[in-house]
Amino acid sequence: MKTLEQLQFLNAYSQLPEGFYSRLNTTPLSNQYLISFNQQAAELIELHPDEVMRDDFIDIISGKKQLPGYEPLAMCYSGHQFGHYVPRLGDGRAILLGQVKTDSGERWDLQLKGAGPTEYSRGSDGRAVLRSTIREYLCSEAMHGLGIPTTRALCMIGSDTEVYREQIEPGAMLLRMAPSHIRFGSFEYFYYTQQYDKLKQLADHVIELHYPECKDGSNSYLALLKQAIKSTAELIAKWQAVGFSHGVMNTDNMSIHGLTLDYGPYGFLDTYQPDFICNHSDHQGRYAFNRQPDIGAFNLSCLAQALLPLLHEVPETAAELAMAELKEYRYLYVNHYAELMRNKLGLFEQKKEDQGLSDHLLRVMQKNNVDYTILFRALSQKSSSIARDLFIDREAFDKWYDDYQLRLVSENSNDNERSERMKHTNPKYILRNYMAEIAIEKATKNQDYSEIDRLLSLLQKPFDEHPDYEVYAEHPPEWAQQISVSCSS
Repeated sequence: MKTLEQLQFLNAYSQLPEGFYSRLNTTPLSNQYLISFNQQAAELIELHPDEVMRDDFIDIISGKKQLPGYEPLAMCYSGHQFGHYVPRLGDGRAILLGQVKTDSGERWDLQLKGAGPTEYSRGSDGRAVLRSTIREYLCSEAMHGLGIPTTRALCMIGSDTEVYREQIEPGAMLLRMAPSHIRFGSFEYFYYTQQYDKLKQLADHVIELHYPECKDGSNSYLALLKQAIKSTAELIAKWQAVGFSHGVMNTDNMSIHGLTLDYGPYGFLDTYQPDFICNHSDHQGRYAFNRQPDIGAFNLSCLAQALLPLLHEVPETAAELAMAELKEYRYLYVNHYAELMRNKLGLFEQKKEDQGLSDHLLRVMQKNNVDYTILFRALSQKSSSIARDLFIDREAFDKWYDDYQLRLVSENSNDNERSERMKHTNPKYILRNYMAEIAIEKATKNQDYSEIDRLLSLLQKPFDEHPDYEVYAEHPPEWAQQISVSCSS
């Protein structure tokens, strides 16, 4: 394990030409202090946990005191927001401090969110409020605990700085990590500005550092598109299987690595409602839960469009190549989602009736307003009684359960083995909005940050039994229905 000074910064992105980013320094907050430190994330960059005890730790991770190797910059990109192309976006409140390379060869961006105004802030203050910082800090780690690809969060910084939103709120910063923060919109920016040389440089950069296997075929750029299609299909299948709704699936929020990126108005399903809209700014329901797979296809088509100049010298052929790959998205998504749902039901053989079985269950759950997470965890028990009691129409559940039992018998399923498998697939704990709200309330009103660390330790192991946390495995309280999250969240 290493000290901060011993971290190896390579900063490959900063070696790209001007036009990819703007160089600048962070703007420290007033009276900065550490709110929470994530030791699991620190281990990824081989940072010794004792470093958090240093007197200058906050100054270093906030960019106030720069380490050798820091090359702070804000990345430039564009994107489709709610279906409409916005020609210039960029990091409006995030600054990339640098990229660390570990002894094992892994690369991790260290990006500070809420670090002050940049060239891309479009008149805003470049700040993040404590409320939204807590939500991203907890959810990125919760998603990792669930086995879903995501950015990670190293630590959270609080301050006395006042930030003006709908009301005055305390400012905060989040140091997040990812192999890179390159987005679909990064490619779109250079495509729509017809900077095809820079488009090629960006694609070459991604392939060289992150997907060297793409160089093995006849067309490395087509291989990159294929990789993005596969990772995105699998990511969204995982979202759907666990009941996660992102809320703002703009192309500038889609990672080229297939990571969950930019946690704003997200939400996990409580009762199973397929048309659930977690973002109250989404008045048309574009990013409703059941539309996420289709939006994934749309976003990939935007990426494919941006890559067209690189795919082939003849545009018509390039379009044909891209379309052929895009057609694979639906196949990849459907098959991965089907596999995940079989796992949730404890099935280990693939049979043609499986989709009908899971679809039938979801329909009955919807009609009975059954909690998604609680139901699948209940099905993990050897007895059906707990699951059955969750339904108002128990006869409808019984009819489904009889079919389920026949399906289990057909593959000679052992109840003990099935139960154990399902408990490792169906989480007992998810980050419900009311849980984050409790942590936010304590932090903003009383400067009590204990709930943040309490939830962090729970959500990093969501499949385990935690006797002291049982209340978080129960149905959410009635007041939780009044929580509203939007793009400002």
